[in-house]
Amino acid sequence: MTQHLQSKRNLTDDRIGKELGVDPSVILLTSHGKRSIETLALYDPSKANWDYVSHIEGLIPIEYGADADEVPGARSLLASLERVSAPWAIVTSGTRALVTGWLSVMDLARPKQLVVAEDVSAGKPAPDCYLLGINRLGLAVGKEKAQVLVVEDSPAGVRAGKAAGCQVVGLATTHRVDQLKDSGADWIVQDLQSVILVGLVADGKIEMEIRNVHQI
Repeated sequence: MTQHLQSKRNLTDDRIGKELGVDPSVILLTSHGKRSIETLALYDPSKANWDYVSHIEGLIPIEYGADADEVPGARSLLASLERVSAPWAIVTSGTRALVTGWLSVMDLARPKQLVVAEDVSAGKPAPDCYLLGINRLGLAVGKEKAQVLVVEDSPAGVRAGKAAGCQVVGLATTHRVDQLKDSGADWIVQDLQSVILVGLVADGKIEMEIRNVHQI
């Protein structure tokens, strides 16, 4: 499960900030990894509805696609998972319009399972989104949750993954190493070039290698 577009949240905050007349940098201080509907509820509750949020977020890949940067290693990791038919999902605080728009613009592999902001009643750091993702992957019982690897770039996302019972790799792409550490990340790496698929093992499971880990 991965957040794969480094600039997604910043662009969302920029767009919402313009709509609300609020400095996007102020919004970013508390919003990263969280749903836009929750951010809007703080500044203008009248706009905190899915129709509005989906409309605003759906415009972002169209307007900013040329400026978006992939997290290094994202494309090769997703391609390697697809080659071996590994079970993987995207679990995001973005709306369906946002994430599918980015996947199209960036021409990245699409997961068979996708959990978006509208799918859960409580956003990150609540575990609901990851629990739903685990369930959709067919890994909802017993010790299998602890064998699910979550890749996250925000403290709220790290906390959500840990609360869902998963192991979490923190990406130091948008937050400091100490922030990811304090959120409970099991490993912290600079980007997805450090998260490598080794191959398939027994019972359809996969083996992953995590390289160049920051000391925590």
